[in-house]
Amino acid sequence: MLSFFPELGFLPFVFACLITVIAGFVKGATGFAMPMIMISGLASILSAEAALAALILPTVVTNAAQALRQGFGSALESAKKYRLYLGLVLVFILGSAQLVSILPQKLLFILIGAPITLFSVTQIMGWTLQIRPEHKRRAEIIIGSFAGFVGGLSGVWGPPTVAYLTALNTEKREQIRIQGVIYGLGAVALLLAHIKSGVFNAESAPFSALMLVPAMIGMWVGVKVQDRLDQAKFKKVTLFVLMIAGLNLVRRGLIG
Repeated sequence: MLSFFPELGFLPFVFACLITVIAGFVKGATGFAMPMIMISGLASILSAEAALAALILPTVVTNAAQALRQGFGSALESAKKYRLYLGLVLVFILGSAQLVSILPQKLLFILIGAPITLFSVTQIMGWTLQIRPEHKRRAEIIIGSFAGFVGGLSGVWGPPTVAYLTALNTEKREQIRIQGVIYGLGAVALLLAHIKSGVFNAESAPFSALMLVPAMIGMWVGVKVQDRLDQAKFKKVTLFVLMIAGLNLVRRGLIG
C-alpha cells in the first residue's frame, strides 16, 4: 500500500492508525505515554527501528501543542524552572541515541519498567514518595540523566519524568505543561539524533507524518477528559497509566 513502507499493507496500516489514536487519547488525558503505546503497538507489525521512526513526528507536534496550551510565556517559565532537568535530558538523548544498535534493549526495558512499576504501585497503595527541597537538585540530576539516557535508546523518557513530577506533587496544569516542554524539546533532540543515526530517513519520515492525523484526533478527545479531572483524580489516573506502562516495559524486556 505504501511505497515508502512496502511491508505495510492496508489492515496493518489501519491497526497502526488505531494504536496512534489510543496513544493520542492517553497523551491528551495524562500528558504522557504516547511513545510507549506507539512503540509497543507498532513494533508488533514493524521493525523496532521503523516503529521508533514512526513515533517521532507525532511526539514532536503533540508535545508542542501540550506545552503551549496556556501560552508561550507559561511554557517559558516552566522551562526556566526545570532547566537543569531539561538540559540533562537533551544532552543524554543526543548521546545515547547513537548506541541504539549496541546495547541490549530487553535489559534496558526491564531496568526502566521495574522501578517505575514499583513506584506507581506503592503510590496507588497509599505510600507517598516526596522529594524534600534539599534533595531536589540531586534527584533532578539523577532522574534527568537516567530519563535522557534511556530516551535516546528507546524513544521512551516519560515514566521517569512523570515519577519525578508526581513525587514533587506538581499541580496538574503545570505538570502537563512542563511534560510538554520536556518531551517536546526531547522529541526534537530525538529527531535530530535519529536523522544522524539513519533511523529517521526518506523512507520512514512520510509514515511518521501520516501518523500525525490519528495522533491529533486522539489527543483532542483526551484533552477534553483531562479538563474534567481534579488534582486527586488526575494523580490517580496518571499513576495507573504509569503502572501499566511500567508492566508493559517489563513484559517487553522478558518476552519481547
